Amino acid sequence: MTRPAVLVTGGATRIGAAIARTFAAAGWHVVIHYRTSAAQADTLAASLPSAETVSFDLADDDAAVAAIRNLANRLPDWRCLVNSASVFHYDPVTALDPATYRQAMQVNALAPARMAQTYLAHAASAATRTVIQITDMKLANPNPDFFSYTMSKHALAATIAMLAKGASSPDDRAYGLAPGAILASHDQREEETDISHRLNLLGRKTGAQEIADAALFLAGGSLKSGETLFIDSGQHLLDQPRDVIWLARELAAAGRSAS
Repeated sequence: MTRPAVLVTGGATRIGAAIARTFAAAGWHVVIHYRTSAAQADTLAASLPSAETVSFDLADDDAAVAAIRNLANRLPDWRCLVNSASVFHYDPVTALDPATYRQAMQVNALAPARMAQTYLAHAASAATRTVIQITDMKLANPNPDFFSYTMSKHALAATIAMLAKGASSPDDRAYGLAPGAILASHDQREEETDISHRLNLLGRKTGAQEIADAALFLAGGSLKSGETLFIDSGQHLLDQPRDVIWLARELAAAGRSAS
């Protein structure tokens, strides 16, 4: 193995798959993590110059840690861990759902935190080792929707500065990457994204490829450890009263009423 390696959690589909393809195109060996998307993971791995798949459930953080240790034992140049996998379920600010909260904190915060710690403790690389935590622009532009999810992303974001300050080597890096509205999510229809995903300062849809390009840039370690990039066409600089899924539906309904 002469290529640098990257593990992308949730790398079989959606933004994770875009990240996997972008690292592969740049000459990296890509480890594609999946939980249930075995067919998509295998198809993606077969299409890349150097890739493999690994399966574990982030609901079991001990299993996730064991998987990281196993990879660290056999990857000679493991330069980057991208924690992209997450769950995104709805509960409102007025009625937190305990089951939704526990799952969000487990999958979106606890497991990635332990994986990052284990990676930095055991992964081998002569180059800069980088952890990239995929958070959310909701960190800077919160709204009352997806209450537990948003709390879990705040918890994940808290790990970034602490990992940066407590890294085992001055060459280690911990970064955040905060996307805005990128792909259809929750119960959103694909056609609704044309409205909802333009509710930002630039009035444009941010593409998954932009997130992937930002991840590859961060993996180079050229920014000060602890920084977060917002890739959202300026959405985090707004003050939106609800998630854009509902803002777009309200706009569409107002348009229908006016006509």
